[in-house]
Amino acid sequence: MTGYVQEKIAEGVLNWDPRLFILLPSVGITAIYFLRKYAFQNRKNKGIKEIYTTLETRKDHLPFFKIPSHYINGFLTVIFGGSTGIEVSTVVATATVGNQAYKRLHPAWAYKTELICAGVIAGVTLLFGSALGGLLFAFEVIARKYNKTLLISGISSMLVASLFVHYMDDSPLFNFAAKQWHWQAVPFIVLLGLIAGLLALYFTKIVIYAKSFFAGIKNNFIRVNLGAITVGILIFFLPALYGDSYHGLGEILESSLHGSINWLYFLPLLLLVLLKPLAAALTLGAGGDGGVFAPSIVTGALLGVFFAQLCNHYLGTHLIVINFALFGAAAMLSAAIHAPFTAIFIIASIVPSGYLLFAPLLVVSVIAKILSKRIYPYNVYTYKEVAHN
Repeated sequence: MTGYVQEKIAEGVLNWDPRLFILLPSVGITAIYFLRKYAFQNRKNKGIKEIYTTLETRKDHLPFFKIPSHYINGFLTVIFGGSTGIEVSTVVATATVGNQAYKRLHPAWAYKTELICAGVIAGVTLLFGSALGGLLFAFEVIARKYNKTLLISGISSMLVASLFVHYMDDSPLFNFAAKQWHWQAVPFIVLLGLIAGLLALYFTKIVIYAKSFFAGIKNNFIRVNLGAITVGILIFFLPALYGDSYHGLGEILESSLHGSINWLYFLPLLLLVLLKPLAAALTLGAGGDGGVFAPSIVTGALLGVFFAQLCNHYLGTHLIVINFALFGAAAMLSAAIHAPFTAIFIIASIVPSGYLLFAPLLVVSVIAKILSKRIYPYNVYTYKEVAHN
């Protein structure tokens, strides 16, 4: 629903008056502000950190309001152009379903982590059509441990969610099939992984800084509109930044297969690579609901397209652009959330024949994660630990 409405609004604005892009993010984030204040009684959403807090304390729970709150706020953020995605909103909402089951089902009192992870696995599996991606996300990012009961509950949830994917919608996110890769590309894959690791660090830092900066603004009107209108201005000049940017990425991938290559082709691509993280950070800082999943995937894919086309055009290489888009997406996601195996299976599932690239996806994801963690050991989800230390 979010993807459909987002696309219709963007198409309508482009056909009517693109200047409306400047105001649309303000509409969405202002609506969220009033919903939080009146409908949800000033209770804020803090993303995946809320799940960590709940898991650390048996008496602490994710309250029921987080299910409608995250779904509605994530929907409003993205359809009006907020440059993030609904992935983190979905993850917290489905984790809340698991937490509510824990609270209400007395025989389940010993299995709080298992039920929360089961909800998360179902959410991620449905979002990306990747059962293993959902399972590994729960283990790598949420629980950060392995045991028999977690494995049994996780596989059960994964199987049920897989049935939904199979019977409801098993089409991949993009229709550009991955191509067979060649060993000659390995040095370029390694280099792309290193660049993506640095870009993920830039993304993490800018999100943390934006949240800190906007938290210091006491005037609610200024806080909401300063970030939202800035995002709107960026979208006005670069419409591919609108919403989760999956549609814009699809158009760029299409043009990369058929369009002419010159410096005018590279400049907008470079700007998108640098500004998508900024737009996402401003959206989150201003009060939008979402996280770094979609921005990481899109930014990394754009980086891969830019890198492959640059090498092909100026170095005479024959790198396969769609493959490098996937390498960049996996590397960026892996480095941003410190979860290389989650990144591999999610990215391999978003295009047909993605598992042809399993080996290079593994290489690029591990390299990017190791580099980013060595330079800065915390990701955007675990930043709170820095403040405590």
